[in-house]
Amino acid sequence: MEHEQAAARAGVAIRELRELGEFEQVYRLFDEIWHPAPANVPVTVELMAGFANTGNYVAGAFAGDAMVGASVGFLAAERSLHSHVTGAVIGKGVGYALKLHQRAWCRERGLERITWTFDPLVRRNAYFNLVKLGARPEAYLTEFYGAMADAINEGDASDRLLAVWRVHEAEKEEGGEEDAYPLVREADDGRPLVAGDARGRRVVLVGTPRDVERLRRQDAAAAMAWRMAVREALGGAMAAGARVTGFTEGGEYVVVMNQRSR
Repeated sequence: MEHEQAAARAGVAIRELRELGEFEQVYRLFDEIWHPAPANVPVTVELMAGFANTGNYVAGAFAGDAMVGASVGFLAAERSLHSHVTGAVIGKGVGYALKLHQRAWCRERGLERITWTFDPLVRRNAYFNLVKLGARPEAYLTEFYGAMADAINEGDASDRLLAVWRVHEAEKEEGGEEDAYPLVREADDGRPLVAGDARGRRVVLVGTPRDVERLRRQDAAAAMAWRMAVREALGGAMAAGARVTGFTEGGEYVVVMNQRSR
């Protein structure tokens, strides 16, 4: 099966977790990834225990005895699973294998979709979610988590996109990038350059910074400028009924505008 093949390629075994010691391993793994403040951990051991023993999704990926990835989700409305947090070592295919395992788990239980949130400025995550998995953002959520105290997100606004991944059907592309209008792109100084009014445009491109996590450390003002530019362009367009249909290799959201709102 596809999820088993992905796990084999990544060199891991993925299984649901049931024991306290396993939840403690997840906690340590997430601590190594995000280095959160004690009051801002992604998920507690107690919550994982509660989820795992009430029919929710708590799974780990193991390379031998070492846990190298984990995912925690809970059942939600409209026959869906909300994937609350997934973390894995980068560049080994573990995250992809975990998501396919999660999808197979949902199919077995008759669920129809998986949702999760991600930072719209993190280019690699957007590419993974939209291109590799085929999920689609359905809402722009401003300051979704409030202030976040961890090594990756601290000092930035916690805007997120709500990704929706259909369990049984592939998303259909609507609108290409060939004639798209570059509404937000990167200027020579690394800051966002907003082209201006998008009225009358059918498809626009909203760019992202090359590495927002590094930018936060080196130039917090530039990182915040990107946050505000993408919030206004992408968030504003989605609030008006636009739909994101893809993500380019150059790090741009492909956005089909809602012509009725213009």
